[in-house]
Amino acid sequence: MRQHRRTLRLLGSLLLVAMAASVTGAAPAPAASPTPLDRVIPAPASVDPGGSPYRITRGTHIRVDGSRETRGVGEYLAKILRPSTGYRLPVTAQGAGGIRLRLAEGPFGAEGYRLDSGRSGVTITAAKAAGLFHGVQTLRQLLPAAVEKDSVQPGPWLVAGGTIKDTPRYGWRGAMLDVSRHFFTVEQVKRYIDQLALYKINKLHLHLSDDQGWRIAIDSWPRLATYGGSTEVGGGPGGFYTKADYREIVRYASSRHLEVVPEIDMPGHTNAALASYADLNCDGVAPPLYTGTEVGFSSLCAGKDITYDFVDDVIRELAALTPGRYLHIGGDEAHSTSHEDYVKFMDRVQPIVAKYGKTVVGWHQLTGATPAKGALAQYWGLDGTSAEEKARVVKAAQNGTGLILSPADRVYLDMKYTKDTPLGLSWAGYVEVKRSYDWDPGAYLPGVPGGAVRGVEAPMWSETLENSEHIEYMAFPRLPGVAELGWSSAASHDWERYKGRLAAQAERWNALGIEWYRSPQVPWGAGGR
Repeated sequence: MRQHRRTLRLLGSLLLVAMAASVTGAAPAPAASPTPLDRVIPAPASVDPGGSPYRITRGTHIRVDGSRETRGVGEYLAKILRPSTGYRLPVTAQGAGGIRLRLAEGPFGAEGYRLDSGRSGVTITAAKAAGLFHGVQTLRQLLPAAVEKDSVQPGPWLVAGGTIKDTPRYGWRGAMLDVSRHFFTVEQVKRYIDQLALYKINKLHLHLSDDQGWRIAIDSWPRLATYGGSTEVGGGPGGFYTKADYREIVRYASSRHLEVVPEIDMPGHTNAALASYADLNCDGVAPPLYTGTEVGFSSLCAGKDITYDFVDDVIRELAALTPGRYLHIGGDEAHSTSHEDYVKFMDRVQPIVAKYGKTVVGWHQLTGATPAKGALAQYWGLDGTSAEEKARVVKAAQNGTGLILSPADRVYLDMKYTKDTPLGLSWAGYVEVKRSYDWDPGAYLPGVPGGAVRGVEAPMWSETLENSEHIEYMAFPRLPGVAELGWSSAASHDWERYKGRLAAQAERWNALGIEWYRSPQVPWGAGGR
């Protein structure tokens, strides 16, 4: 009888709720449901949903093995989750359940991972710490966007049940930041690193020198930074990184499992260096500092021995600061260097890079000389680039030169979205979100062997960009698509499905305080407001 009365009371309460909703026009709040496993960017290699979700609670621990690398990933995860959940989330090697990070042998490669989620907990397994870190980025996207906020949010913090198995398509998934046209501080670079890490980018290419500014201290040629770094486009104060600053960028990037690839652009794009030291000029006369945006007018003097002493010193000091494998020597738009001098210059400079233990990377004009064995060429041409120029790149790839694909009319993040975009340039055309995403790196240059394509990179040139808000507006929403092209299988690339997953990222960008472009090509929904 008591059970019967409780049932009647429950039915009466439900009736009152329904009546109130009909009067006010409000619907009862739906039960929270976790983000489906297949809604993340980049798209995982395989998803097997099923079973109960895991709920992060006040009693959740982050469990790690005894390695320093695993604990570092665990602490990183805890720092993300603690402010928004309000939970302690201790990182510990003891106990079971909760969120577990473990290193183990398996079919993961250097960056892959497996994520298993169920009622008792979430386990991320990888062979290397980079894989654990990438798995953590997936876990972030499976949690509500409010998890990114720096104040306590209501939750609940649910992770959908099931299994994700994931490995990247390409080993090079890069983003370039031009700190030469406009200088960006260490903190601004760190902010961009954190945004890149969310989408499993693993290379940060820093364009450290150009006509408008030299941005890295070189002890043996101190005026490069103090004088050559003293201005920028438009005549602002410029700036440069001390060696300690640069080491901090490298350290921070490494903590997010990004490898820094420094670039010293040469023999062109060198006015800041030429202005700093008269002897680097063929006529021995230093030009004035330059604050405009034209290209192709400067050149190191290929016929002078001091040029190669200079290059040796710069590469030696920069290589000593850079634990990564690569050093980028530029090589593009050397219009003021004769072909003969260009070939002579590259033949002498590439061995210097090898002497200091680094692998050469150059813009694809390097293929007009003889790329060193193992060198990588970064292709930045357009769909409409001449057949002759493309053929030269294809031939180099067939002869063993690896390619990084950065077609300017696809993934140059400084290109305007439309004619009305307030920032950026348009010499490569307008690059809306669909165009940036809707191509296949593996098939982009016909005739290139599949193994020659090492990956993709999204350059961000800074002629018109002066602060983090400008960087973010041009990167988002295009950057996640480039990251997916680099990570996910070609079979997963589908614009119609992708744009829905992209739209779901808007709330996360809002929570992170990221400035972004509301492309009309994407159905943003509530997050786009």
